[in-house]
Amino acid sequence: MDSLLHPTYFPNIAHFVAIINTKRLYLEVCDNYQKQTYRNRTEIYGANGKLALTVPVAYSQKNRQLYKDVRIANDNEWQKLHLKSLESAYRMSPFFEYYIDDLMPLFKDKFDFILDLNLKCFDLLQSCLQVDFDISYTQSFKKDINNLEDYRNLVNRNHSVYTNSPYTQVFSQKYGFISNLSILDLLFNEGPNTELYLTRQ
Repeated sequence: MDSLLHPTYFPNIAHFVAIINTKRLYLEVCDNYQKQTYRNRTEIYGANGKLALTVPVAYSQKNRQLYKDVRIANDNEWQKLHLKSLESAYRMSPFFEYYIDDLMPLFKDKFDFILDLNLKCFDLLQSCLQVDFDISYTQSFKKDINNLEDYRNLVNRNHSVYTNSPYTQVFSQKYGFISNLSILDLLFNEGPNTELYLTRQ
C-alpha cells in the first residue's frame, strides 16, 4: 500500500515503521503549518530522560501559512545547540561516530525554511539507513484520502502513543526504555540493524 505522511525533523520511530512498510511514499508538502507538532521538533534520550529538540520558526498564528512558507528563526544558534545535545546524549552509543559525519550538513548548512530542512533530513537518513524510498510529493492538500494509507496524524504530538519493542538505549539502566523517540536514537544504538528492527515492528 502507498502511504502519505508529513516530513518532520528527525522523524520518530512510528514514522519510520510506517515508511519502511510502504511501496511508494507521498510526502505532504501542501498543508497549512501547525504549531506544537513534530514538524519542527524531535525527541531524544538525554542524560536526564526524554529531551525535546525544537527548531525555532518565525510563525504567527494570526495569519495562516503554508508549511512550505514557514521560515526558520536563524537568529539564535539552534544548530550548534542541537548538535551539542546529540553529542552529549549519544557519544557513548555504539554507532554515533559511524553516522554523525553523514548528518553534519544539517548542523553546518544554513536552511531558510523548515520544510527544506526536513526534506534534507529525510534524504540524509535514507543514506544512513542505506534504503532508497520511492518518494513523491503532494501537489495540493486533500483532507480525505481514499487511495493511500494516511499517516499524517503521526505529526501530532498528542497522537495516541506508539509503543515499539525495547532495544538497548544509552541511559536505559537509569530511566528504563523510552519508546518512540527520534529515529536517531535507534540508529545510534542499533546501527545497521535499524532497518531489520523497523520491519519487525
